[in-house]
Amino acid sequence: MPFGRVIAVWMLLMLAETAHGWLRALFIAPALGDLRARQVGVLVGCLIIFAITVATIRRMGTRTSRSQFLAGGIWVVLTLAFEVSLGLAMNLGAARILEDYNPARGGLMWLGLAFMFLAPRLAAKLRRV
Repeated sequence: MPFGRVIAVWMLLMLAETAHGWLRALFIAPALGDLRARQVGVLVGCLIIFAITVATIRRMGTRTSRSQFLAGGIWVVLTLAFEVSLGLAMNLGAARILEDYNPARGGLMWLGLAFMFLAPRLAAKLRRV
């Protein structure tokens, strides 16, 4: 599996998700509130992830279901590291960062990560890779 391509697509995903997060904070959070905006953001983020994955799945070079799941797993691990690092850099604190992953507190990020894990396989099936 071409790890460089998988990581390059992940970097594209993070660039798109970061822009999405800024736009959400500027335009959606003031109207819906922070928690609701983050919840909506997970769903929109899944659409962004899927669109980019569908567009790049052939070039990524993941031809087997195993490599597609491995790519998704790599993306999840890298995303968790990115999210925690960014949250700490923004002085959010561990409790606030973990809130996004806690369904009892309204956090839906775990759904986003689950979708991210499955996205390469779903995109490959859609594009018949």
